[in-house]
Amino acid sequence: MANRRDFLKLSAIGSALGLVFSTSNSVSAKNIKKSQKPIVVSTWQHGLAANEAAWQVLANNGRAIDAVETGVRIPEADPKVRTVGLGGYPDSSGKVTLDACIMDEYMNCGSVAYLQNIKHPISVARKVMDDTPHVMLVGEGAQQFAKQQGFIEENLLTEESKLDWQNWLKSGQAKKLINIENHDTIGMLALDNEGNLSGACTTSGAAYKLPGRVGDSPIIGAGLYVDNEVGAATATGMGELMMKTVGCHLVVELMRQGASPQEACRQAVQRIANKLDDFEQFQVGFLALNKQGEYGAFCIQSGFNYAVRDVQGEQLIDAKNLLENKA
Repeated sequence: MANRRDFLKLSAIGSALGLVFSTSNSVSAKNIKKSQKPIVVSTWQHGLAANEAAWQVLANNGRAIDAVETGVRIPEADPKVRTVGLGGYPDSSGKVTLDACIMDEYMNCGSVAYLQNIKHPISVARKVMDDTPHVMLVGEGAQQFAKQQGFIEENLLTEESKLDWQNWLKSGQAKKLINIENHDTIGMLALDNEGNLSGACTTSGAAYKLPGRVGDSPIIGAGLYVDNEVGAATATGMGELMMKTVGCHLVVELMRQGASPQEACRQAVQRIANKLDDFEQFQVGFLALNKQGEYGAFCIQSGFNYAVRDVQGEQLIDAKNLLENKA
């Protein structure tokens, strides 16, 4: 009889806990943004044009990996996008150096860092993934590989970017170390009709960075991570902070534990902020997409937005931020 009473008590407790858990989930679900597949999301306003190119692949039953490569090539080739590819801000010595990575549904990935004179680092990263046993190539080795694969060398420093760099030198700022994020990486995540996820990330890095500096964008797990069982995440902002926390991998693992994409991004941002006494001086932003087509983003500072493209059309959404409720 005692055992039966204990069983009934445990059953009652379990039911109560189940009700609380269910209620909690139903409340948080109201804040979850969801789309039917296929869907593509990317960081910043220049993600709108990139998404449209990716959407043409997805709408024709193409793979997510092909969509993200196609999509981010748009800002890479646009000299008006000063933070990616052609026309990107140079380092402190006046050289445009590019970083990129790509990852598919099978955990295959490719990456290039400190690549010069090649307009589409994302496609070089795709070649590293598809045609070599390696994950990352850097510097001169990456450039030689690109040339062997048929990529054409060209001068990526436009007159506009060159003039800005020269003015920066004259201002005396060349003596200061870069310690605040000042660029807008494009990261893109896609879910295709087959329910598979892929991602890409590409950038010219922080403006006037020290020669040789590499940020989070080409680092699998820091600037991009894809787990086809769970979801995908990409990042923008001060790359060093994403590298120190392996931020995108953290976001995906938080989704694995049951967090929505936006909540996972929020927790990752909060973890970074908790480690910094002066976190208000920096910008860190994460964008995530899960296996169910739910998406969300979160950042430290206001101003970070992200683009969404699905069957309902395109959107540009302002991400929630850590400082919006701060007095």
